[in-house]
Amino acid sequence: MTIARVALVAFGAALGAPTRWWVDVYVQRRWLAVFPLGTFAVNVAGSLLLGFLVAGWSTESAAVALLGIGFCGALTTFSSFAWESHRLAEDGARGLAAANVVGTPIVCCAAAALGWWIGS
Repeated sequence: MTIARVALVAFGAALGAPTRWWVDVYVQRRWLAVFPLGTFAVNVAGSLLLGFLVAGWSTESAAVALLGIGFCGALTTFSSFAWESHRLAEDGARGLAAANVVGTPIVCCAAAALGWWIGS
Protein backbone atom coordinates (compact mmCIF):
# COMPACT_ATOMS: atom_id res chain seq x y z
CA MET A 1 0.00 0.00 0.00
CA THR A 2 1.46 3.31 -1.06
CA ILE A 3 0.95 6.76 0.39
CA ALA A 4 -0.62 7.82 -2.91
CA ARG A 5 -3.22 5.02 -2.68
CA VAL A 6 -4.03 5.95 0.93
CA ALA A 7 -4.44 9.58 -0.16
CA LEU A 8 -6.81 8.56 -2.97
CA VAL A 9 -8.94 6.51 -0.56
CA ALA A 10 -8.97 9.35 1.98
CA PHE A 11 -9.93 11.95 -0.61
CA GLY A 12 -12.73 9.73 -1.95
CA ALA A 13 -14.00 9.18 1.58
CA ALA A 14 -13.88 12.91 2.26
CA LEU A 15 -16.27 13.35 -0.67
CA GLY A 16 -18.45 10.30 0.02
CA ALA A 17 -19.31 10.98 3.67
CA PRO A 18 -20.76 14.47 3.17
CA THR A 19 -22.52 13.25 0.02
CA ARG A 20 -24.18 10.52 2.11
CA TRP A 21 -25.30 13.05 4.69
CA TRP A 22 -26.60 15.50 2.07
CA VAL A 23 -28.54 12.84 0.15
CA ASP A 24 -30.03 11.43 3.34
CA VAL A 25 -31.18 14.86 4.55
CA TYR A 26 -32.51 15.81 1.12
CA VAL A 27 -34.46 12.59 0.62
CA GLN A 28 -35.90 12.52 4.14
CA ARG A 29 -37.04 16.16 3.91
CA ARG A 30 -38.52 15.72 0.45
CA TRP A 31 -40.49 12.55 1.12
CA LEU A 32 -41.00 12.66 4.90
CA ALA A 33 -41.15 8.87 5.01
CA VAL A 34 -40.96 6.65 8.06
CA PHE A 35 -38.86 4.23 5.99
CA PRO A 36 -35.19 5.34 5.82
CA LEU A 37 -35.24 6.22 2.13
CA GLY A 38 -32.08 8.32 2.27
CA THR A 39 -29.93 5.51 3.60
CA PHE A 40 -31.56 3.10 1.17
CA ALA A 41 -30.81 5.47 -1.73
CA VAL A 42 -27.12 5.91 -0.89
CA ASN A 43 -26.63 2.19 -0.34
CA VAL A 44 -28.21 1.33 -3.69
CA ALA A 45 -26.37 4.10 -5.55
CA GLY A 46 -23.04 3.13 -3.99
CA SER A 47 -23.60 -0.53 -4.86
CA LEU A 48 -24.43 0.37 -8.46
CA LEU A 49 -21.34 2.56 -8.79
CA LEU A 50 -19.06 0.00 -7.17
CA GLY A 51 -20.34 -2.75 -9.46
CA PHE A 52 -19.68 -0.50 -12.45
CA LEU A 53 -16.17 0.36 -11.28
CA VAL A 54 -14.97 -3.16 -10.57
CA ALA A 55 -16.30 -4.38 -13.90
CA GLY A 56 -14.19 -1.90 -15.83
CA TRP A 57 -11.04 -1.40 -13.78
CA SER A 58 -8.54 -3.48 -11.87
CA THR A 59 -9.08 -3.46 -8.12
CA GLU A 60 -5.55 -2.04 -7.91
CA SER A 61 -6.39 0.99 -10.09
CA ALA A 62 -6.45 4.57 -8.87
CA ALA A 63 -10.10 4.89 -9.93
CA VAL A 64 -11.16 1.99 -7.70
CA ALA A 65 -9.12 3.38 -4.78
CA LEU A 66 -10.62 6.86 -5.14
CA LEU A 67 -14.20 6.08 -6.16
CA GLY A 68 -14.73 2.48 -5.11
CA ILE A 69 -12.97 2.13 -1.78
CA GLY A 70 -12.99 5.80 -0.77
CA PHE A 71 -16.15 7.37 -2.17
CA CYS A 72 -18.45 4.33 -2.23
CA GLY A 73 -17.09 3.10 1.10
CA ALA A 74 -18.00 6.38 2.76
CA LEU A 75 -21.20 6.88 0.78
CA THR A 76 -22.73 3.54 1.74
CA THR A 77 -23.49 2.77 5.35
CA PHE A 78 -24.15 -0.48 7.14
CA SER A 79 -24.24 1.14 10.57
CA SER A 80 -27.06 3.55 9.68
CA PHE A 81 -28.92 0.72 7.92
CA ALA A 82 -28.70 -1.45 11.04
CA TRP A 83 -29.60 1.35 13.46
CA GLU A 84 -32.55 2.55 11.37
CA SER A 85 -33.87 -1.01 11.05
CA HIS A 86 -33.65 -1.43 14.82
CA ARG A 87 -35.34 1.96 15.36
CA LEU A 88 -38.20 1.01 13.04
CA ALA A 89 -38.76 -2.23 14.98
CA GLU A 90 -38.59 -0.42 18.33
CA ASP A 91 -41.12 2.15 17.11
CA GLY A 92 -43.56 -0.61 16.19
CA ALA A 93 -42.98 -0.53 12.44
CA ARG A 94 -41.85 -4.15 12.37
CA GLY A 95 -43.04 -4.69 8.80
CA LEU A 96 -40.94 -1.77 7.55
CA ALA A 97 -37.98 -2.97 9.62
CA ALA A 98 -38.26 -6.43 8.09
CA ALA A 99 -38.64 -4.96 4.60
CA ASN A 100 -35.49 -2.91 5.17
CA VAL A 101 -33.48 -5.84 6.55
CA VAL A 102 -34.53 -8.20 3.76
CA GLY A 103 -34.97 -5.76 0.88
CA THR A 104 -31.89 -3.56 1.18
CA PRO A 105 -29.30 -6.33 0.69
CA ILE A 106 -31.29 -7.82 -2.19
CA VAL A 107 -31.71 -4.49 -3.98
CA CYS A 108 -28.07 -3.51 -3.32
CA CYS A 109 -26.79 -6.82 -4.73
CA ALA A 110 -29.04 -6.37 -7.76
CA ALA A 111 -27.73 -2.80 -8.19
CA ALA A 112 -24.13 -4.02 -7.98
CA ALA A 113 -24.89 -6.71 -10.58
CA LEU A 114 -26.52 -4.11 -12.83
CA GLY A 115 -23.50 -1.83 -12.41
CA TRP A 116 -21.22 -4.75 -13.29
CA TRP A 117 -23.33 -5.51 -16.36
CA ILE A 118 -23.28 -1.86 -17.50
CA GLY A 119 -19.54 -1.63 -16.93
CA SER A 120 -18.71 -4.88 -18.71
